[in-house]
Amino acid sequence: MFSLAEGCGCVSFRGGRRARSMGDDSSSCRSSEIEQEVPKKLSKRLLNGECTMKALAPFLKFWKRDTVSMTKAERTMKAAILIQQWYRRYLARMEVRRRYTWTIFQSIEYAGEQDQVKLYNFFNALLSHMRETSGRPSSERTSRTASVMEQVFSEESDEGGGVDETALPKHSRGPDLEFPLQRKDIDLLIEAFRKKKHRLHPKQVAQILKEASQMLKRLPNINVATTSISSQITICGDLHGKLDDLLVIFHKNGLPSPENPYIFNGDFVDRGKKGLEVFLLLLACMLAFPGGVYLNRGNHEDLIMNSRYGFIREVQQKYRHNAERLLKLIENVYRWLPLGTIINNRVFVVHGGISDTTDLDMVRSLERDKYVSLLRPPVNEGASPAEVIDKVEWKQVFDILWSDPQSISGCVANALRGAGTYFGPDVTATFLSKNKLSFIVRSHECKPGGYEILHNGNVITIFSASNYYELGSNKGAYLKLCGNSLDRQFVQYTAAVSRTRRLTFRQRVGLVESSAMRELHSHIMTARRTLEATFRSMDLDQSGFISISDWCYAMEETTHLGLPWRMLKDKLVRTDPETRRVRYMDTFDVPTNKVGRKSDAQTVVETLYKNKRSLEAIFKILDKDNSGYITLEEFSEACQLLGKYMPNPMTQEQLVDICRLMDINKDGLVDLNEFLESFRLAEKSLHEDENTLAELQAT
Repeated sequence: MFSLAEGCGCVSFRGGRRARSMGDDSSSCRSSEIEQEVPKKLSKRLLNGECTMKALAPFLKFWKRDTVSMTKAERTMKAAILIQQWYRRYLARMEVRRRYTWTIFQSIEYAGEQDQVKLYNFFNALLSHMRETSGRPSSERTSRTASVMEQVFSEESDEGGGVDETALPKHSRGPDLEFPLQRKDIDLLIEAFRKKKHRLHPKQVAQILKEASQMLKRLPNINVATTSISSQITICGDLHGKLDDLLVIFHKNGLPSPENPYIFNGDFVDRGKKGLEVFLLLLACMLAFPGGVYLNRGNHEDLIMNSRYGFIREVQQKYRHNAERLLKLIENVYRWLPLGTIINNRVFVVHGGISDTTDLDMVRSLERDKYVSLLRPPVNEGASPAEVIDKVEWKQVFDILWSDPQSISGCVANALRGAGTYFGPDVTATFLSKNKLSFIVRSHECKPGGYEILHNGNVITIFSASNYYELGSNKGAYLKLCGNSLDRQFVQYTAAVSRTRRLTFRQRVGLVESSAMRELHSHIMTARRTLEATFRSMDLDQSGFISISDWCYAMEETTHLGLPWRMLKDKLVRTDPETRRVRYMDTFDVPTNKVGRKSDAQTVVETLYKNKRSLEAIFKILDKDNSGYITLEEFSEACQLLGKYMPNPMTQEQLVDICRLMDINKDGLVDLNEFLESFRLAEKSLHEDENTLAELQAT
């Protein structure tokens, strides 16, 4: 209960009744006791959510008291409780917005990765079809097939030779590094990258890549790290081209050394604008500080992923005259990156995760350099038993680089990403027990706080790229394991603090939300034709309106993003207030807010038909007899395979019509020039249709 000193004349709560003490009737001491203690201490605790309802019971009895008859302390408490209720509702609304925004970003990100796996599946099916129908699976045919795959997916030049040393960057040759690299060279490199003074000379870029490849070749598939010398080790997750985050880590935790070792757990490039700088700085640190840097391979250390998510484009923009040769060297580094690291024989650090079939002995013994790309597994010469073994090996690597943990037991295919698995706590416990390990540290997933602990502490996710989706969307984090007991210490941070500090919480949520809606709109526009057809089939009276349930069903069935469409409808469409029906054509309206990041995602079609070299390779795959022409039979067989990986497979009559349309000179055969021209005209027509629709909507 609440009481004051006798003779003060202030309020005394005894037995639930309000009484006035004997003595001075003035309320002068309220200022010293109630007005200071209650408002300052109790109301502050109240706003922070620290006070329980039981502690506030004496004040709540006077909740309905007339304001005139209430004391100042009672009015203060009532106001504090009202503010608390309002603030909690406000935070709840912001949290709902943050969560559905997060879901949009993740769903679109995983859908893009799923498209890449589908692309691999299609070409793998074509190659398998070629071997089955050729009737002569000789080593010559196999090597020719492999070279075709190289042309389809690789951006490398067919010309040999080293880097063109005479082709200087645009401004200057940059910092002058001396090999072998030492601490002073790392300082020069950091200074040049941080201040954006000059680009590194392509000759020095090539030198770093070549020496890094040689060092990586000598390492085992699973690195062995220890804290016996350093007494600590730092684990960093995905950086994705965020140089600012890497520099923040080095500033907070110090540069790498044998006494301060680091493990960087893959996904160094893509998405961010400084992927090349991040990659070169990590490789340079590995060369300058032997035993101070351990690099694990991630699923984005793959040129096929780089072609979709921006790293290849970044290299081509920064080194136009040398990009192809540098990309060949980068690919060679990818091949030799270790697949994981074990610390003190107790902690398994890997980019993705595990599955119920993960076998560390098999991972240790496989030839990792033959997996130039996990989306392009090697085609083996010889009999089918060897091919089966290779597929088992390939799955081992795929699972540890692409898998994600789940809260429920079991191990199922990762349908959201299209590759790897979802593994439960039971799978984790079995794996740890079998390999006598304590816990797993992995990355691969963006988390709002930069890290997450799952499976009763047996799985830790670390993600080191802050502001990953948008400014203010998430924190970055790294993990320090200290001492022989490997005590865990998480360090969170945010790059670009000066910019984020100027934004309120509501502004940060709004900025991320607007960016997410723009990403979602781009994804919706790629499926516009299918969506429009579905909407019109539901609109039986052609009124332009359908029910909310029908709209949500159509959106999910077409996009397969797994989003809360009913919650998002107010952001995407207008609803008739009387009939509660959705005006479905609003779904395709362009968002008015243009602030935020620009989407760098590409569709599967854009990836396939991006350049002439890829089209030529596709033509060679379709032309089974190497005659230089595609017949109707060859085209039909290939399209039947293609139909397995497309949402709407075509009939035989439609295939015949398409082949006849491509036969521009009407000789019954399709040559390479006709094939290329057909795709050029189709792409041009598609853009013209989209522009016409945009103009109609604007008017």
